[in-house]
Amino acid sequence: MITFFSVFSQLLEILFALAAAPLLTGWVNQCRSWLQNKSAPSLFQPYRMLHKLFYKDSVLAEHASPLFRAAPYIVFGCMILACGIIPTLSTDLPLSPAADAIALVGLFALARVFISLAAMDIGTAFGSMGARREMLVGFLAEPALLMVLFSASLLTGSTLLTSMVENVISRELAIYPSLAFAGVAFTIVALAENARIPVDNPTTHLELTMIHEALILEYSGRHLALMEWAASLKLFAYSCIGLAIFFPWGIAEANHPLALVASLPILIMKLAIGGGLLALIEMGSAKMRIFRVPEFLTAAFLLAVIGMLVHFLLGA
Repeated sequence: MITFFSVFSQLLEILFALAAAPLLTGWVNQCRSWLQNKSAPSLFQPYRMLHKLFYKDSVLAEHASPLFRAAPYIVFGCMILACGIIPTLSTDLPLSPAADAIALVGLFALARVFISLAAMDIGTAFGSMGARREMLVGFLAEPALLMVLFSASLLTGSTLLTSMVENVISRELAIYPSLAFAGVAFTIVALAENARIPVDNPTTHLELTMIHEALILEYSGRHLALMEWAASLKLFAYSCIGLAIFFPWGIAEANHPLALVASLPILIMKLAIGGGLLALIEMGSAKMRIFRVPEFLTAAFLLAVIGMLVHFLLGA
């Protein structure tokens, strides 16, 4: 039953995702600079970049099709919907019953298809190269992500993320071997899907190694702002998926308005810790060759499958 509290929780989650996603990106960049003993950029630098881009004119290629113009809005919309499905502050979400974990993976896949088609639309060499690499990463990462979600759903008996959260919160605090394997696999997938080291370097424009930057190389102005904002939303969404499945404590359950107020600072604290760990992982890793990425993601798939087998054999 949809109530005023559930609608308010849903709107609050979406608005918080829109506002906090660039902040999470800025926090990760700050942590990376501190670990490199460099002068860190401002925490609000992503906001300044988005403000600057939104006020600039968009320059389009002469032969750009309507698909190229529409892709930033479609990708941005997919990321907003994904953030609306994931229980970050509350499990009482009207959008959650309409889309389970499989539909969530489908949203990420839909965004990938449109950004890849838009990159190839102009016909540049870099765009086509980036699209091929992006589809390669997606072809290997999406099955691994599905296996991770299936491993978590075996404990709860449902593919709804809200049901997973409620089930894990209601259980006694314990270490589940199946979730441990799934957690390592999810970390690998999250690094690949968000163009982070060791799969991609988000701070480089070296044409021989870049993936994400090659996809958006032809965008400018508000279109580029939407693409960059969507990338921050994707990082935020993957962070919240990991927190919802493996560290759901602090998320408010249905009909608990006071718990919703308390869940906000808890979520901020968990995101801050997760952003610092992400920067630490990137600093301790080296950029691998593109030909090694399939091995990297295949390891994630195998770990997720091992997690499922462990659940069947041990029931935990």
